[in-house]
Amino acid sequence: MSQRLYLDHAATTPMVLSAREAMRAAIARWANPSSPHAEGRAARAMLEDARSRIAKALGWDGEVILTSGATEAIRIALTRTKCDARIISAVEHEAVHRVASDAYFLPVQQDGTVLPDALTGRLGALGAKAPLVAIQAVNNETGVCQPLGKLAAIVRKAGGLLFADCAQAAGKAALPDADLIAISAHKFGGPPGVGALLVRDLGVLDASGGQEKGYRPGTENLPGVVAMAAALEEGRGWVDRAADLRAHLDGAIEAAGGEVVAKRSPRLATIAAYRMPGVAASAQLIQLDLAGIAISAGSACSSGTLKTSHVLSAMGWGEAEAAQVIRASFGPETSRADIYRFVEAWKRIADGARSRAA
Repeated sequence: MSQRLYLDHAATTPMVLSAREAMRAAIARWANPSSPHAEGRAARAMLEDARSRIAKALGWDGEVILTSGATEAIRIALTRTKCDARIISAVEHEAVHRVASDAYFLPVQQDGTVLPDALTGRLGALGAKAPLVAIQAVNNETGVCQPLGKLAAIVRKAGGLLFADCAQAAGKAALPDADLIAISAHKFGGPPGVGALLVRDLGVLDASGGQEKGYRPGTENLPGVVAMAAALEEGRGWVDRAADLRAHLDGAIEAAGGEVVAKRSPRLATIAAYRMPGVAASAQLIQLDLAGIAISAGSACSSGTLKTSHVLSAMGWGEAEAAQVIRASFGPETSRADIYRFVEAWKRIADGARSRAA
C-alpha cells in the first residue's frame, strides 16, 4: 500500500521540526511561570521571550494574550470586548456563531466576500455607538479572503472595533489591520492546545482576573507557547509554492468535470474547495480515504454532521450542490506529485459515478 497522503492541513497541520525541538527543550526546563522561586522566574522569562517572538514574527505591535487556541481567543473577544452591539459575517467559523448567536448578521456576496456597502448599511441601520464587528481574514472552508483593509476603515469610521479570526491566515499571510485577532498554533505547524488573542488596546476588554494580565485564568502552556513561537519563525515562503499547486489543481478538477468553489474570489493558496457533480461529499471522503488520501468535507469541526455548510448556503449554494463539495488543503511538504495523485483519485471517483449514471 502506498504511503498515505495528507491534504487536510486547514484542519490541523503536523508540527514543524523546530516547534517539536523547542517544545522538548521547554518541557525539560518546565516550571510554573507564576511561581516565585528561581525555576518559576526562569519559566516566566522564557514565556515572555516567546510572547515577544510571537509578536515580532507576526509583525504585531500590540498586546498578546496567550490562550488555549483560537476558540478561546474568539470567546474572549466576543464576550469581553466593551461594545454596544455585535455584528458577525454569515460565513464566520462555527466557534463565532456559537458564542455570538444573538449577533446581527452581515451577508456575503456569491463570491463569499463581504460587500463594503453592506457593512456600511448594517452599521448605519444599527446605530450603535461602539459596535464590535467580527469578520474572518480567511474562510476555513473555501479559502476566500475578506477585504479587511476596506472593511476596517468602515468599522472605525462608525466608531467600532474590528475582530478578525486569523486562524487560517496567521503564519501564511500578513495580519490585517484589526483591533483584535485570534490565532491558533496548530494551523501553522505549532502544537494543538495553544493560541493567542492579539489586542491593539487592552482597554477595550473587561478583565476577570487570573493569569495573562487578568484576561485569562489558568497556568500558561509554556512548552506550547515556546513551540508556537518557533513555528511562526519558520516563515511562510512555502505559501508561494502552494499557489502554483492550487492553480494546477483547479485546472485539473475543472478539466475533469468538477467545479471550483469561489474560483474568481481572492483565496488563500493553501485552501481549495471543489464540487464533484452527482457524488456526495461523504462518499468522496470515504473513497479517497480508502485510496490513502485524507481530505475533509467542509470544516473539520462540523464534517461529522449531515447539515449543509452554512458558508456555502450564505454564498447562495443549494443544499444538493453544497453537499457535493470537499476541501483539500496544503502544508509545507505538499508536492506536485501529491497533487497528481489526488487528481487521479478524484477522476476515478467522478468517472465511476458517471459510468453508473449512464
